[in-house]
Amino acid sequence: MTGYRVWAPAAGRVEVEVAGTAHPMRPDADRPGWWCGEAPAGPYGFRLDGGPALPDPRSPRQPDGPGGPSLAVDHAAFAWSDTPWSGRALPGSVLYELHVGTFTPAGTFEAAAERLDHLVALGVDLVELMPVCPFPGRYGWGYDGVSLWAVHEPYGGPDGLKRFVDAAHRKGLGVVLDVVHNHLGPSGNHLPAFGPYFTDRHHTPWGAAVNLDAPGSDEVRGYLIGSALAWLRDYRIDGLRLDAVHALADDRALPFLEELAGEVDRLAAATGRPLFLIGESDLNDPRTTNPRQAGGLGLAAQWSDDFHHALHALLTGESQGYYGDFAEDPYAAVAKTLTGGFFHDGSWSSFRGRRHGRPFPAGYGHRLLGYLQTHDQVGNRATGDRLAATLPPGRLAAGAALVLTSPFTPMLFMGEEWGAGTPWQYFTDHTDPQLAEAVRQGRRREFAEHGWAAEDVPDPQARSTVLGSVLDWSEPALPSHAELLDWYRTLIRLRRSCPELMDQDLAGVAVRHDRERGWLVVHRGPYRVAVRIGGTGSVAVPLEYPDARVLAAFGEAAPGPGGELLLGPDAVAVLGPA
Repeated sequence: MTGYRVWAPAAGRVEVEVAGTAHPMRPDADRPGWWCGEAPAGPYGFRLDGGPALPDPRSPRQPDGPGGPSLAVDHAAFAWSDTPWSGRALPGSVLYELHVGTFTPAGTFEAAAERLDHLVALGVDLVELMPVCPFPGRYGWGYDGVSLWAVHEPYGGPDGLKRFVDAAHRKGLGVVLDVVHNHLGPSGNHLPAFGPYFTDRHHTPWGAAVNLDAPGSDEVRGYLIGSALAWLRDYRIDGLRLDAVHALADDRALPFLEELAGEVDRLAAATGRPLFLIGESDLNDPRTTNPRQAGGLGLAAQWSDDFHHALHALLTGESQGYYGDFAEDPYAAVAKTLTGGFFHDGSWSSFRGRRHGRPFPAGYGHRLLGYLQTHDQVGNRATGDRLAATLPPGRLAAGAALVLTSPFTPMLFMGEEWGAGTPWQYFTDHTDPQLAEAVRQGRRREFAEHGWAAEDVPDPQARSTVLGSVLDWSEPALPSHAELLDWYRTLIRLRRSCPELMDQDLAGVAVRHDRERGWLVVHRGPYRVAVRIGGTGSVAVPLEYPDARVLAAFGEAAPGPGGELLLGPDAVAVLGPA
């Protein structure tokens, strides 16, 4: 017999159904609202007050998808390799974000593991997986997951994820997992039937908020924290990326994120491995990453959209939407983010129609992730076009140099390193026809407001949309892509070999720029990163460093008279001591 437990505080009768047979459960005398019972092992679900069998909210496995029966997993039975793994700390690392379903044509953990040598040769330290919790259908981004303790079966299920993590660790790569606590998917979400997992006290873009502060929120917090710790403990994940933490509405004195960070720190101490949390936050509030002892929430880092927006405006000239503030003077915007962290540090945001943010502490640049592209910034464009679709290689190389020599923790998006020619579009595989049509029409309406014709917006439900988003692994060997790939490898090697290029102190960064002549120079101790955007012919860029030599360059770059550097159109060079 196997023991079963479930939290269902409003139920008057609970049964566990195993292989079609219902077995009564009894209230737990020690934990109000919990029910327990014994039944044979096998596929199971819980019946509340005589209703249909529902998946276990804490199900470790959903072999038939999020709406099917649950199945227990014996985590102790997995045979991990004997290769020692002491963990991978976030400071000093380079991250690589990938989506398992489109990283390879097979779209599985096993196939992704076969490409880990590429990441080792590239020089990254941490692989960040987009969400892998079960969601309806075969294909999707993963942000519509509904079983927060389980693994999407088409990717390879629980053992598939463990084998991927084990393979990564054997090659010296840490693994970060993207998790979603701010909402659950619209299809297959049975949590409201079990208890007050959601509350109308707050509302989010996805509807009622996850209950972090109303009655019953102790158990809901325990549910989310337990899920987070399970990834770090049972799957030996090294860190978690927390989706849109600004949408975690929470009025309690002890914020949920602070409580979670404390539990993760305790697990790290128990396991002897560095474990960390990275938040996606739109608040521009340094308290997100300030230590708990200093009144912060204690997350190790957060994504920095300000740096991305400044770079994007500089490289593309786009000024729509939230790019507007950055596009007024993109050279100054890049300079401000490199030296101050946040662009909006209490300044006016025209996009929001108000002031936004607070100043970021200068000595902690590594607490901000810097990136040129992400799944959001590519996939949420109308056609999922990457920068490589419209920018020349030299401009891509310039953006890469500004990211990989920055005081931030750099992150790359899969395929970026070779200028992938494939788009990365928004795709779904909803099994509910009404939901599928609602998503399709909603996507078209959204971009119609920005001038896109409906027929030009890819159908999220079309198989061609996901297949067209799969990386083409023949590209890195082609000369036009290989040159950019070699540049990324060179930049990462330089970052490792030159400590000043990864110094996290923002106060030690200086930026000189000339918008009219189209150049920008970043000063990093005795090193200079000089970029030229567009233009014709060569332009003389003052380095204020007469003895500097070119350590690496992409495009036309040659020493000029008087300690200047002659840069051609869309060229970049890293210079340092002779």
